[in-house]
Amino acid sequence: MGSERFYCPFKDCSALLLIDENGKDSVVIQSECPECRRLFCAKCKVAWHSGIVCEEFQKLNKDEREREDLQLIQLAKGQAWQRCPRCRIYVTRAAGCAQMVCRCGCGFCYKCGAESTNHHCKRCGILNGL
Repeated sequence: MGSERFYCPFKDCSALLLIDENGKDSVVIQSECPECRRLFCAKCKVAWHSGIVCEEFQKLNKDEREREDLQLIQLAKGQAWQRCPRCRIYVTRAAGCAQMVCRCGCGFCYKCGAESTNHHCKRCGILNGL
């Protein structure tokens, strides 16, 4: 029944685009604007977010969705960095146990990212040795 209309996510283009809703089973995600020829995500209706799945992209705060932010997310994944569950800053563990205390004061398990106030993580069940 019809098509969904939206505009190209690039501000210097803004071409009117259509998504055919008749083919819901074959969802097109990565697409190219026929006007400016740049890639965008038809599901999220933003510039193409390479290396990050739509569900993960949609969980990001609005201020974390720029190209540079997505590059940082890719770097963090590659380096196995963890995010503080409270303030969301990236941290890295050099040595020692997996119990971390962020600069915001939040304690958390480096292995799974769950808030934790002691050396036993309730989520992943590990006892973080010293």
